[in-house]
This record gives sequence, C-alpha cells and structure tokens, in this order.
Amino acid sequence: MASTEIDLSAALWRKSSYSNGTGGDCVEVAGDFPEVVPVRDSKSQDGPVLLIGPAAWSAFTAILKR
Repeated sequence: MASTEIDLSAALWRKSSYSNGTGGDCVEVAGDFPEVVPVRDSKSQDGPVLLIGPAAWSAFTAILKR
C-alpha cells in the first residue's frame, strides 16, 4: 500500500505580512501543496503541523478578510 504521508521537508513556509518578524503569535503556511494547506506555529517549527483542505482554508481566510 502506498504511503499517504506528506513530506514537508522541502516546504516553503511563509508568515503573514502582518507579522512583525518577532516570531510571536504567528502561524506559517506552506502553499506549495495542491491537496492540503500545511499550517504550523512559528514558535514551534519542529512541532505539529495542521493539514487543512484547500476549500476549508479558502473559507477560513475569506472570513478573516471580512
């Protein structure tokens, strides 16, 4: 059976432009995965990663923009 695990070792993480660069209270998103949107805590880069579906992520960010 093929592995369904996603390799995030080469992920290009980015922070919000609203981040002040101090690493506090920010999330990072890797946008180079078409099937999921990986999200992590910028203060815990080796910690857990949430894998969010693209439709759910779009809905979430649309609400934030309002």
